This record gives sequence, structure tokens and C-alpha cells, in this order.
Amino acid sequence: MTSINKHVTLIRNPGTAFQLDKFTNININRSAVEHRCTGYASRRSIKKQQQAAWLMKVISLIDLTTLSGDDTHARVRRLCRKAINPLNDNLKNGLSIGSLNLSTAAVCVYHDMLEFAKQTLEGSDVKLAAVSTGFPAGLSPFPLRLQEIQYSIDAGADEIDIVISRRHVLEGKWEALYDEVKAFREACGSAHLKTILATGELGNLSNIAKASQVCMMAGADFIKTSTGKEPTNATLPVSLVMVRMIRDYYEQTGYRIGFKPAGGVSDSKTALLYMVMMQEELGLRWLEPDLFRFGASSLLGDIERQLDHYSSGYYSASYRHPLA
Repeated sequence: MTSINKHVTLIRNPGTAFQLDKFTNININRSAVEHRCTGYASRRSIKKQQQAAWLMKVISLIDLTTLSGDDTHARVRRLCRKAINPLNDNLKNGLSIGSLNLSTAAVCVYHDMLEFAKQTLEGSDVKLAAVSTGFPAGLSPFPLRLQEIQYSIDAGADEIDIVISRRHVLEGKWEALYDEVKAFREACGSAHLKTILATGELGNLSNIAKASQVCMMAGADFIKTSTGKEPTNATLPVSLVMVRMIRDYYEQTGYRIGFKPAGGVSDSKTALLYMVMMQEELGLRWLEPDLFRFGASSLLGDIERQLDHYSSGYYSASYRHPLA
């Protein structure tokens, strides 16, 4: 894969004043968006050595996630160890990549698992992310949502994935959404704020575009598609709309905002389509973990199978590549 200058300094988005005129007239043409998305696969064919390189890059962009009611300390420990060492030794030797020290970007868990996850990740470069603010519905009392953020930071979270109040979008209360996200950003302090739009519940692409702009104005470091709990999660059309808003914001302010598709990206082929989209729409600088993440769990297992096939010429059974 083409070398990326990841040492370009990323200046954190401070947000801007609320500006209704910047987004109120946005009207997204779904047919045009879908037509654009159909072209990503046909314009670029990534095969063999190049595909293996891109898939290893994908691994470095994954937020390895477990957000289940039956999470246990043992499951989180295995997940963290998988994040630190995502490929087995035989595969690393076959690919001659032992010196890369490849790991996923982060582990994402509920608050209750943070302290245990932090202990397991100690000494690694893997970030620790927590879902917060009444995840996934975001309907708990506002003061409690702010306290959740503080609790997670105190427990060691480097990044906070918050959920917005969808009703603000559906009712067109854009300034209320801005004030909410701005308060979350202030509560995060130095921890990075990833705002989850829950796009499957926002009604249409125009609402998604407007919500993206408002969250960036309020100081979001990332905008994220989904909680993974909605009936419809990350899709290419939704993602294209969001990254176009990121591009507009960068052109207007000079600040780079990250993007995280979550839910629905479970195989290598789909992940590569997202990589192509990010390169074509935003450029190579956005193919680094400080600006692009996949919220996923099963994706890693499929990538392992594809890399195993590249190394050996055979597809291995999925049970040979357990998530944790």
C-alpha cells in the first residue's frame, strides 16, 4: 500500500460557533449518492500483495468491540489480548511481518469493564474506548450522561463514544443538539470524543448530513455512524454523506475530523470498499487510526482468513481464527 505521511500534525478540532446557515439548506439526493457508491468496487481492484497490505492496514484501524449484556472479565481479557496480538504467530511468520508489531487501534467496552481492560492493555499502544451517555438509547437524564463521561475518564478511557439525542434531529432542534455535544466535548477534556449519530434512526440522508455538521461545529473529534444496536447500521451511502460533510468542514475550517463506521462491516471485501471511499473522498491522511476507525469484532476473523489464504494458498476454517 502507498506510504502515508502519518506524521502530519493533527490539530484537534476546537469546534466553531453555531451557524445555522452553514447547513440548514442541505438536501441530499439519495440516487446520486447510491450511484457514486456503486463505482468504488469497479474503479479499483485490489489483489494479491496489495490486498494483503491493505488488510493489514485495516487491522490497525479496528476498534475491537464487545458491548453485550453477558460480557465477563474473561471475555474482555481475551479481547484485549487479541487487540495487542491480532494475528497468530504462524501467520505472522508466513507473512514475514513479525517486526511490524501490528495491533488494533483500540478496544471498546462498557464502563464497567474499563478498569479491567486497562490492566490487560498496560504497556501496549492500544487505546481504550468507552461507550457513554446512556448508550445505546441516550435517554438517561442529562446530568447523569455527563457524569458517565467523567466516570469513564477516571477509570482510564482514552476515548469516549457518546450517543446523541435523536429527537433533536427528528424535531429539527439543531441548536439543542449543538449545546448537548458541546457539553459532552467539554466533559471529555483531553479524551477524544466520538459522536454516534445512530444514522438508522435519523430518517433520511439530509438529516444525517445536518447532524454531522452540527456535531463537528460542537467540537467532535470523530463522527460515527451507529451504535451497532439499530436495525440498520453502517452503509456506504450513509458513510459517503458523512465523509463529504467531513470534507466540507475541513475546507471551511482547516480541521480534520475522524470517521468511524460501526455495525455492518463484518468482512474484508466491505472493509476494502470503505478504504477506497476514504482515499478517494478524503485522501491518504484519513487512512490512519487518528482519523479512521472500524467499529467491529467479527471483521478481524475474516481478515485473518484472507491473510491466511494469501500466505498458504488455502482458506482455513473460521474456528482457527477465534475472535478472542
